[in-house]
Amino acid sequence: MQSLIAHYGYFAIFIVAALTSACIPLPSEVLFGYAGAFCTVAVGGAKHFNIYEVILFGTLGSLLGAGITYELGRRAGRTIVDRWGKWILLTHKDLDHAEAWFAKYGTYSVFFGRMIPFIRAVISVPAGLAEMNRAKFWSLSAVGCFLWTALLALLGKAAGAQWQNVSHTFHTIEVPIVALSVLVVIAFFWLRIRSVRNQNAKRGKHAR
Repeated sequence: MQSLIAHYGYFAIFIVAALTSACIPLPSEVLFGYAGAFCTVAVGGAKHFNIYEVILFGTLGSLLGAGITYELGRRAGRTIVDRWGKWILLTHKDLDHAEAWFAKYGTYSVFFGRMIPFIRAVISVPAGLAEMNRAKFWSLSAVGCFLWTALLALLGKAAGAQWQNVSHTFHTIEVPIVALSVLVVIAFFWLRIRSVRNQNAKRGKHAR
């Protein structure tokens, strides 16, 4: 991520932010943190970025990805589940739960969901399925994306002054972090596969 940002600058920030908000599993936390650190002379020996521009491009990229997934959920959410649900580990029951939740807590979900890792990448889909008002969706998403991007970029900039110490500490703990992350991902997919198989089996019995 550090190399990507160093080579492609604001374009990399914009594209990665957009992909992250479009349900592509890329680490926005690392992206914005590194970009903020690159606003200091401690990383790379010079200030590569301006903090305000990092926040701007990060927010715009995040909004683009959010808009794409919102429209996808609004226009073709259930069709996608019909065709590819077993491959993407989604069922109609999942969509029903998402819509019911969104009907009650939609406004809070979009705003706060933009500032929660993983949730921020997928929250646009149920918003689209529930056909949330576009103006409300865009305004809440804009504020949430801005706050999330600004927080991480500013934390990265603050850490930039002590980048060598931060980098050393991270390298010390990265192996257990990676191991834990892998276990969490494996557990998530195992539980989702079991859930989808059980739901499909029940639907098959009812169909008979």
